[in-house]
Amino acid sequence: MRNWILWLILCLSIVSCATHYQSVENSDIHISADEKAAFTNTAVNDTVKIASDSTTYEIIIIDPGYNSWLASVAKPEGYYSQSFLESRNYQYVVSWNQRVLQPYRYDPNLYEMQINYDPTIDYGYEVNYKLYNYFIYFQRKYHQRLAGFIPRI
Repeated sequence: MRNWILWLILCLSIVSCATHYQSVENSDIHISADEKAAFTNTAVNDTVKIASDSTTYEIIIIDPGYNSWLASVAKPEGYYSQSFLESRNYQYVVSWNQRVLQPYRYDPNLYEMQINYDPTIDYGYEVNYKLYNYFIYFQRKYHQRLAGFIPRI
């Protein structure tokens, strides 16, 4: 009888944690009609390759709709400072990589592979700008919240 009560308490605590997690992840974020249209724009060859000639770093984003969202919804290049982008990208990458390592808690179809981002390396403005905007796009499209920030445009 005692083991059964302990098992019941354990199950209830797991359910209550899972319920809290869902309410945080599915927070209300206002998404305009234009942004919804950009999410659903699944153009052929909508792959974004971010590379710099001066470095050997490259990011390839294969998420239908991101390219059109970047062109139509995201803040323009130069809006954010590079130090802001680097700071947020590092925090987002840490959160992302933690989720990749927890496939039973976070959807493994969303968090498929880790991102290798070293904050001591200067990836340049373009790489940081597009990576940052991908994190914003991802959070808004899939109703996620990385690193505790509300993803705003």
